[in-house]
Amino acid sequence: MSANSQPRTALVTGASGGLGRRIVDQLVAARWHVIAAVRSEQALSDLPRGSVTPVTLDVTDPDSVSGAVTEISPLIAEHGLNALVNNAGVIVQGPVELVRPEELRRQFEINVVGQIAVTQALLPALRLAGGRVVNVGAITARVSVPFFGPVAASKAALALLNDALRMELRYQGVRVSLVEPGALETAIFDKADQAAAEAGWRGGPEAESCYRQALADGRAAAAKQSRTPADKAAATVVKAVTARRPATRYRVGSDARALAILRRLPDRLRDSILMSSVGLKKSSFPSEAALNSR
Repeated sequence: MSANSQPRTALVTGASGGLGRRIVDQLVAARWHVIAAVRSEQALSDLPRGSVTPVTLDVTDPDSVSGAVTEISPLIAEHGLNALVNNAGVIVQGPVELVRPEELRRQFEINVVGQIAVTQALLPALRLAGGRVVNVGAITARVSVPFFGPVAASKAALALLNDALRMELRYQGVRVSLVEPGALETAIFDKADQAAAEAGWRGGPEAESCYRQALADGRAAAAKQSRTPADKAAATVVKAVTARRPATRYRVGSDARALAILRRLPDRLRDSILMSSVGLKKSSFPSEAALNSR
């Protein structure tokens, strides 16, 4: 971090969401000045403006990114930016066969391309301050789970770019960390269900019927599973921002640790364990005879 006496400044994308808002709150409590990047400033209207500077930012819009950097330049031009937290993201979920290609593109534009675009725009300010980049990924980037392939793929892409960036900036005074939570107690999963319902599936009723029971079984299993409090994940992000020697990678939640272990198993054994964990069994899918009779 910068050794000068100026207040430490962090920019957090996706700052109005469940995890993003908690990151903002905890950084403010740690006496940081936070530039809270949101798609709507109204979402942060109740935060103290002395500690938080809202800025409108759509990570998928190049004009919005450049405009936001111009807007905050008076805050970072002299002493730079101490930390960038790339937290903005969405979850696109569902069977790979049924997910619409346009939803996949939207997922990657927000979760991957948008994060890199913001990082590229702010790297000069991060270099100036000797700052750091903290990317919020997901443990499913390491081990994919049925019906979460789309978001897992986007987070895997982000993780690989994170690793390359970490090495590229190693001798430039900017540290890079990746935070990999498991399932969190936030509304993002409910929003993902709503978005999937609104977008609809591709392939028509016949393709959808191949997964109808499996999706129902998966939802029933998910309802019984515990999730990690978002405050715990936020505290881990803040640790990555503030630690004197930040780790390159942080896992959050018991499910994240379990999945990290599962990735070492043989594929078929891991497949069986993962399918069972999300409520999927042979009877969740139509029989071969039923499929062949269509």
